[in-house]
Amino acid sequence: MQFYTTDEHCSRGQLAIASCCSGTPLADQIVSHYRNHLTEVECPKEILHLPNIDKRFSDDEVGVRIEECVEGADAFLIQSLSSPVNGFKPDQNYMSFLISAYALSTNGTNLVTGVVPYLSYLRQDKPTECEREPVTARLLADFAKVAGIQRMVVWHPHTDIHGIYGHVKIDSLDALFMMKSHFAEFTGRRNVIMVAPDTGATKFVRRLSAPNMLNLAYALADKYRPQPGVAEITKITGDFSGKDTAIIPDDMIASGGTMHALITKLVEEEGIKEVHIAVSHNLCSREALPRLVDLYDNYYLKQLMVTNSIPQTKVFLDLPFIRVKCLSDLLSRVINAIHYNRSISAVTRNFQY
Repeated sequence: MQFYTTDEHCSRGQLAIASCCSGTPLADQIVSHYRNHLTEVECPKEILHLPNIDKRFSDDEVGVRIEECVEGADAFLIQSLSSPVNGFKPDQNYMSFLISAYALSTNGTNLVTGVVPYLSYLRQDKPTECEREPVTARLLADFAKVAGIQRMVVWHPHTDIHGIYGHVKIDSLDALFMMKSHFAEFTGRRNVIMVAPDTGATKFVRRLSAPNMLNLAYALADKYRPQPGVAEITKITGDFSGKDTAIIPDDMIASGGTMHALITKLVEEEGIKEVHIAVSHNLCSREALPRLVDLYDNYYLKQLMVTNSIPQTKVFLDLPFIRVKCLSDLLSRVINAIHYNRSISAVTRNFQY
């Protein structure tokens, strides 16, 4: 895969990669990959690396100071909005992200691109009839625009965010090809069925199971939430004749309630004897841990694949069935393509996951 270095395609200024504290571990990996690729193509260019630009005052307010000149730079701001490893909450991480972006934009950067693999606050993305709920996703999008963010790079968002963010250009990185690569060994197998855990995952599952992808049968689960955080699977629509293995792809695991309810139903009612899960985001919640362990111990869960879009805690990393795919090299190539005004879809399609 080509790594771009020629100036004729770049009018965006010097490349600067900045990060807030919660995003610095991922940013360090991205910068390392980027520099390695520059070395491979024998390019002497250097990038401006600005880690940990946010600090906290004694009362926990966020303060930002940029130690080097960013005048005219093409700035990429990396932040983990969910960071269970360091204990900062999404609210704190989002505020750090906004203030850091504002600091970059008001100190002369040419462009500011936010790189947030897991974009939080997307659960309230539209009005809910009779519930009087705010469209919180729109509010956060407005904050991002005011902070000076002109572009956002997001990995497998919970909902379609293009309309929500208006004039902010959105690069929504698709997990389709990553999951195709991960599940390649199951391609075309008659005993395997792919299951969408809820209505929101249906379109993704249909694409992934299509003849030109994994060529698998698929089923659709109907989910009902009697209250927030509680999931009930009312029925599963699909032909399970001759099927003993289930693949369940989704965007995230929060409490693990949906996965637990679905897999127990698949095992107890549909005769499934082997289960493989792949999600783009694991929130590492305390509620999910015992549910996942129970699925592994009692309901034939063989493997759960997650990414490091959210830094994974040690207790999850120590689980014998967890596999983590790193996004840092992919993101380094995405940043390179944006910096040189090239296609993002070509990167996600051709990357070797």
